[in-house]
Formats: sequence, structure tokens, C-alpha cells
Amino acid sequence: MKNAILSACLFFPICATLGQNLTFEVASVRPSPPPGPHPFYGPARGGPGTNDPERITWSNAALRAIIMGAYDVQTFQLIAPDWLSSARYDIAAKVPAGATSEQVSVMWQNLLKDRFGLVLHHESKELPVEVMTIAKGGAKLKETADPTIEPFTPDGSRKFDKNGAPEMNGSGAIVMISLNGNQPTARMVARGLSLPEIAAKLGQNLHRTVIDRTGLSGKYDFTLQFTPDLSGFPVPPGLPSAPADAASEPAANVAAAVEKQLGLKLTSARERLDVIVVDHAGKMPTEN
Repeated sequence: MKNAILSACLFFPICATLGQNLTFEVASVRPSPPPGPHPFYGPARGGPGTNDPERITWSNAALRAIIMGAYDVQTFQLIAPDWLSSARYDIAAKVPAGATSEQVSVMWQNLLKDRFGLVLHHESKELPVEVMTIAKGGAKLKETADPTIEPFTPDGSRKFDKNGAPEMNGSGAIVMISLNGNQPTARMVARGLSLPEIAAKLGQNLHRTVIDRTGLSGKYDFTLQFTPDLSGFPVPPGLPSAPADAASEPAANVAAAVEKQLGLKLTSARERLDVIVVDHAGKMPTEN
């Protein structure tokens, strides 16, 4: 789609200013209040492709997450100050009728420039990645019963099903870590995820980009158990610290778990990826 838009701009000069003019009709951006004892940092709700296409709300949104969504990059492709991960905002935006997802992405980019004074530049870097394909024997994913379901939000009930998995009132994924003997075990419960979303969730646990090349276009439910990589994260009480030389072990375990349990194969490779470098961003957004 992006290539098609760029091609069209070669023939219609008016496209050159299109990105500059795409903005939300109204947008409220305010620093989030101090979090409660059990804060939830969920995704944005609403927008094109949902049941509420002309309104977007996002609570406790990290500035880093807003930039990642606006420019369609994963955390490993964003070089930015540490405070962008902790500074959080409540956002409510009115989307023009008929706007596409691609246009909304540009609206986010313009909001970041207008309200936060965001300045960034792009670089191309060769980075380690995992390429996800269908394993021999075929995928073992279960298609979700409701492919139009929206991202879940916690309702405070903290209910669990008969298998001990948290009940979700929408699509998404939850990772729970527990002790199995003296070894930490992670259990990812997912509902209504597309393959690119599954790739992004796996990438968060592998600390590298996962590229989806399965060719599958549906949305799926699954449960995945694997050994988590806790290096670089504060270890909760009761969990053993990861050995200094064990950084590669969890990744190998995740790949084996994904192939055995989901029927998807992860192959290590190196590819050139677009990397975004934040040069400047303000903590306090300008007036609404």
C-alpha cells in the first residue's frame, strides 16, 4: 500500500503535501495520572477496521509505543532516550470519516511533531532477525471464532478459565511466568492474533525482529509454553537469575516451542531493517 501511494505521488504532485495535511479532527493529549496498584498498559482502542472507526482512545500510552505505532516499527528498530518508555499519556482523538489505517498512521506522525516536537531520522542497519515460516507438517494454529474482535482491556475481575489462563474480553496476548522446579517457565495465551501480530509478540520475547513469511492471513488463538529470557529485566522474587552465558538458550527454546506447539518455524538470519533514531522529543505535550 505504501509503495502504491508513493507511485501515485509521482504522477500527482498534490500528493507531496498530503502527509502534511493529514491530522485528527480533534485530539486530546494529556499526561497520565500516577498509576494505581495494578496498572494496565494496553493498546489503542478504536480507529479504522474496528467497531468505532472514527474515535481512538489510548490510556497510559508510552511515548515510545506511540512512535512505534505511528512509524510501524518494533522496539528493536527504535533508538530513543530511556524516558520515552516511562512517560505515559492519555489520548482521545477524532478520526475523519472514511480515513484508512495508512492515513491514521500519518495522523499519528503529525500529532507527534505538533504536540511533542518530535524530530527523528531514519537509518538502514543490518540486524539479526528470525524469519517465520510454516514448519514441515503444517501449522497447528486454531482459527479464532470471532476475527473482528477488538483488543482486550482488563475489567478488574481477573477471572481464569479451567486451564488457569486469564479470560480476555478481546484479542491480545498475556504472558505469565512461573517456576517449574528451579526453571522459569513462560506461558503465552493469545486470542484473535494475525500472523504479523504473532511475529511481534514472539519478537518481544526473543529481543529481535521476527519477520512473518508464512503467507497465512487469518487470526488465531493459541497457548505457547517456553523458557523466557529474563536477562536485562528485574527478576521477580522467587525466580532464579539467568546465567550470564545463557543468553542464547531461551531463543533456541522459543524456536523449538514454536515449531512443536504452533507448527511454525523460526530461522535465524540477518536483514537490513529501517531503524528510527529520535533526535528530540518534549515530555510535556503542547496545549490541546
